Amino acid sequence: MEQIRFDHVTQRFRLIRERPDTLREVFARMLHKRPRYLPFEAIKDISFSVKKGETVGIVGRNGSGKSTTLKIIAGIYSPTTGKVSVNGKVAALVELGAGFSPDLTGRENIFINGLLLKMTRREIRERERRIIEFSELGEFIDSPIKQYSSGMYMRLAFSIAVERDPDILLVDEILAVGDAGFREKSMERIMDFHRRGKTIVFVSHAMTSVKQLCTRAILLHKGKMVADGTPGLIYEKYEAILKQAGENI
Repeated sequence: MEQIRFDHVTQRFRLIRERPDTLREVFARMLHKRPRYLPFEAIKDISFSVKKGETVGIVGRNGSGKSTTLKIIAGIYSPTTGKVSVNGKVAALVELGAGFSPDLTGRENIFINGLLLKMTRREIRERERRIIEFSELGEFIDSPIKQYSSGMYMRLAFSIAVERDPDILLVDEILAVGDAGFREKSMERIMDFHRRGKTIVFVSHAMTSVKQLCTRAILLHKGKMVADGTPGLIYEKYEAILKQAGENI
């Protein structure tokens, strides 16, 4: 059973040109009728599918279209062209903490963020204790989150997101949150989703994490899908791209 399908998907944005700083520049722009925006295609004519229970890595250099692809699956973006099908409840570990209110406490933000993730009030109450324990925030849970460090902030957001028990889990380079112990615990939680037959799409440019977690990988380069196969095969192709650019995996 397919849970995710991309059919010839393109995502186009408009990049703002440099803003004029003087009246002279404003008139020069008007005289030459230079467009204020430049079209930019973050991903270009991408097609792939993900079956139920698969763990798929999406890799590539910065700017290759990895996060854009994940945000389309999550419903954050609607594709400019093409068709996307997603079947099942999605939890996206993307832009963790979006929707948090800095003046509210961690406990209050658990409730608000849970509602944004479409949990019921009953579900939030049932999971509140587990969220607090997993985040390791202790007494800070009743402090305004504007007083949190960036690590504490991300730990709370991650702990809320993984309590949703989704059919599809989307992970975008968030395993760097917290200290080494918390990173290990976060990876173990994601592995538990894998063992329970959840569908996982894991975005990264770190092939070591992809090889550890994924059974299949997709390589993006300059917005195009250039390979789809085993992590070992994708490692070789990705390494060749990085060597051309003078970088290392």
